[in-house]
Amino acid sequence: MLRDLLDRNKPLRFGFIGLAALVALFLPSLASEKTDGILPLFTVVLCAVYALFALGLNIVVGFAGLLDLGYVAFFLFGAYTSAWFMSDFWFSKNIHFLDTARLEIPGVHLSFWLVIIIAGVLAALAGLVIGAPTLRLKSDYLALVTLGFGEILPEVFRNLERFTNGTKGIGPVDRIGMGFLDVVPGVDKTVSSSNFTMKYYIILVFCALFVYVSTKLRDGRLGRAWLAIREDELAASLMGVPLMKTKLWSYGVGAVAGGVGGAFYATIVGTVNVDNFQFSFSIIILCAVILGGMGNVWGAILGGVLITWFNYTGLTYLGEKFNSISPKDINLKNYEFAFFGVVLVLMMLFRPEGLIPAARSRQVKKVDKALESLGTTGSTS
Repeated sequence: MLRDLLDRNKPLRFGFIGLAALVALFLPSLASEKTDGILPLFTVVLCAVYALFALGLNIVVGFAGLLDLGYVAFFLFGAYTSAWFMSDFWFSKNIHFLDTARLEIPGVHLSFWLVIIIAGVLAALAGLVIGAPTLRLKSDYLALVTLGFGEILPEVFRNLERFTNGTKGIGPVDRIGMGFLDVVPGVDKTVSSSNFTMKYYIILVFCALFVYVSTKLRDGRLGRAWLAIREDELAASLMGVPLMKTKLWSYGVGAVAGGVGGAFYATIVGTVNVDNFQFSFSIIILCAVILGGMGNVWGAILGGVLITWFNYTGLTYLGEKFNSISPKDINLKNYEFAFFGVVLVLMMLFRPEGLIPAARSRQVKKVDKALESLGTTGSTS
């Protein structure tokens, strides 16, 4: 009902978006610097990072209707881009460009903002390379092949020790440099490893930028082509939509968000290890898109935030509260995937379109209800 009201009332819709933006801006002031509690600042930063991942996968799954189970590959490429160009991994070199590392430290050290661009480009190229041979498949076959790529690439990086340092990992990753923005009051020239507030605002800018890109693409010609493929691929091809080219665009654009998020994630944790890139990551991001509402930009953000908070903080916090009133000491964290499964089953039973359904999903649901009522009326008469 609220969604229908927002669709009809444009000023109210902009007011709602403005309120959401204000909450996002002042969220760090509500968070705690401690690692425990209901809302640690570190978790807030991770929520924003995973929201960016969900926005990227939403383009592939929500807009184009392509089931991708290998999104971890783009996360991997982005993280290793930071590791390669913001650390002493290439110790035989001594290249520094607008970085925050000392000049005597060997390796390749580039500006964080330049590395972010490189990470997005490399991830997009990886998306095109992965998508070119796989996007000719459909449905379950596409899911299986993308799953295969998501499993193969971490193993490849694990064994290419010359380029990835294997299971030893690469680190430490350089800190983020703010460059000329340090003239702004409260902004330091170098973002310290413990300054999660500034890191939150940096990733918030990337999220806002990708929200803008997603909405513009969704409402444009390319977005309409994606939706046409999602609804009926055969009909879309008969209407002149170039299937492979359009699908590759969705993979490439979605991969950019994965690469940028991965590069930023490396600066948060300070190191990159191949063991962090598990198949479960792709499932968690897919669950976030489904939970929030496939095809809805704000739904993807909500899903990413809720699942990340629940995964990193919420379940532990709820477990501590439960144990404080229960005679038995139960570690709810051990039942994490059981809770995920129960939530997904309940969502599929009672709200399959997600928490914030896409406009087209709601329209289809209304039509289905109208047809059911007409069928019931017809049979009664």
